[in-house]
Formats: sequence, C-alpha cells, structure tokens
Amino acid sequence: MNIAFLCVLVVGVLPIVCAGIAKWGFHGFDNHNPREWLASQTGFRARANAAQSNSFEAFPFFAVGVVLATLAHADSVRIDMYALVFLLSRLAFIGAYLANRAGLRSLFWGLGFVSALGLYAAALGY
Repeated sequence: MNIAFLCVLVVGVLPIVCAGIAKWGFHGFDNHNPREWLASQTGFRARANAAQSNSFEAFPFFAVGVVLATLAHADSVRIDMYALVFLLSRLAFIGAYLANRAGLRSLFWGLGFVSALGLYAAALGY
C-alpha cells in the first residue's frame, strides 16, 4: 500500500482518537449533548477537544496535498516522506497539546504545516 495514502487514513482518524481521549472514562458524559458537554470541560479533556478540532482543520489541507502531488506524478518517495513527517508531527502535536506544552505544540504544528506545503511544492514541480 502507498505509504502516503496510509498516512492520510491515519491522519483522518486522529480527530476521532482525540475525541475519545476527551470523553474516555468520564462518568458524567452527556451523549445527548456531546458538543455542549465537551465545551464545558477543562484541563486535558478541553485540550483533547481542542486537538480534535485542530486535527479536523488540518486534515483537508494535508489530504489534498497528497492527492495533488500524486496526480502530478511527483516522486513517490518524496510524497511518502512529507506524509510521514506530517503524520509524526501531528502525533507529537497531539501529545504536546495533551501535556499542556504550548511551545512544543506550536513547533510540531509548524513542522506539519511545512511538510504539507512540501506536498504542494512537489505537486507544482518544485
């Protein structure tokens, strides 16, 4: 299987993982009003929910970059490299978010963004 496509799949699932972290093990979770309940959370649950939102926001830009680079017949090793860097940076971003390490979180967010830009550069032939 294409590594970049596998990365798209994993990155697409990350928001669901973050939502699970935010909700896991809490007895007062209200499944009738989950968004309202999540919005009222604090601490790591609030950070996990914020990581969920950010992961949903980052996914389309990354996924389209993989598709465009693939359609442009960019070097597959380069596409895979950028996709892996994006995936690893997103995992580190989520970990830093949960650990309340804002500086590291921003660093990993930036690394992921630059790797996604690399996919667009590859698609454009740069």
